[in-house]
Amino acid sequence: MLVVTTNDLVGYRVRRQLGVVRGITVRSRSVIGNFGAAFQSFFGGNITIYTALAERARQDAFMLMVQHAEHMGANAIVAMRYDANEIMPGITEVLAYGTAVEATAISERTPNNT
Repeated sequence: MLVVTTNDLVGYRVRRQLGVVRGITVRSRSVIGNFGAAFQSFFGGNITIYTALAERARQDAFMLMVQHAEHMGANAIVAMRYDANEIMPGITEVLAYGTAVEATAISERTPNNT
């Protein structure tokens, strides 16, 4: 599955737009994770526990979006974006979304270039 943040696919022709696709996940921080993060924040710098949690949430949302697109018969997603919202303290929703399309590669050879 080709996934891009642009509105077009260089080297491909969009044959058909299939609609909006999305993947959503909701994550919470554990008490142990919060304790570890608080300890890391004491020393400053990257709080790796939260970084790993955020990366996992984005990856899960991305994979769910791709599955949604595959289910619709798409072979690509254009205009892909992420969004995140805090539902309540410690609980965050992560959304991956884009437009599912059917795309075909444009031949590098043209009738005048044979």
